Amino acid sequence: MNRVRAGFCTVPNPFNPNQISNVSLLPENVDLFVFWTRNPKPLIPHLKELDARGYSYYFLYTLMDNPRILDPKAPSPEISLDTFRKLSDLTGPEKIIWRYDPIVLSNITDIEFHKKRFEFIADKLRGHTFRCIISFVDLYRKIEGRIKRLNDTGFVLYELNDSNLSDLLNSLVRIAGNNGIDIRSCASKKDLTGFGIPAGKCIDDIYIAEIFGKHLNLKKDPSQRKNCNCVSSKDIGMYDSCLYGCRYCYATTSFERAKINYKNHDPDSRSLLSVTT
Repeated sequence: MNRVRAGFCTVPNPFNPNQISNVSLLPENVDLFVFWTRNPKPLIPHLKELDARGYSYYFLYTLMDNPRILDPKAPSPEISLDTFRKLSDLTGPEKIIWRYDPIVLSNITDIEFHKKRFEFIADKLRGHTFRCIISFVDLYRKIEGRIKRLNDTGFVLYELNDSNLSDLLNSLVRIAGNNGIDIRSCASKKDLTGFGIPAGKCIDDIYIAEIFGKHLNLKKDPSQRKNCNCVSSKDIGMYDSCLYGCRYCYATTSFERAKINYKNHDPDSRSLLSVTT
């Protein structure tokens, strides 16, 4: 909010901290904000100010109920559900997209686990959102070691195959439909349209036009993964800044570095986060 009030922020390149971009946050230069979050609670008191300043925005809200071995510090589902519903009441359900991702299939989070947890959450979110985005975990090199270390605890990661994929996806589509929720996929390597799950866009020009009446002439973002359909945007977030410690997180290379960056953050700095190098 300090950077919004100042009208700009600076963003270091995540792969080269010495390369700095200046990003205008003036209302006339911002089509809208897309907030990725597991906990929007700290921002809720500021939404009226964002509205008064003329900003449009929507939320991509990750809400799951994984065992603590995978999500050691994420908010509990009860707290997350309460926050989700309060946010929906403030903004309208069309401005919050539920993310049930990434889906990790394992001996402790198997098909039946995800069916039950997805149904529990979907039932509680009925009327508070109309869209859900799903994806399956990608084993990036930076997280392979974390997953392997979990093997010492008896954790076993399952591979996706046509049998378990069909069983799970058919169930998720049915459950979502029963609760008035449409499912889209995120950067899926597999074509899921046969299950009734179209390829989605987290930053979605069609959705933006439908919800906000803003017809943006934007093409697919060339800097994203091959299977990502998001249109071009400017990322002003930072890697190695989250304290939740999710074992599958691709945006945190070091949990210790994240703690240091968080501790050293200066809210008055020009960057959204002051980071160590």
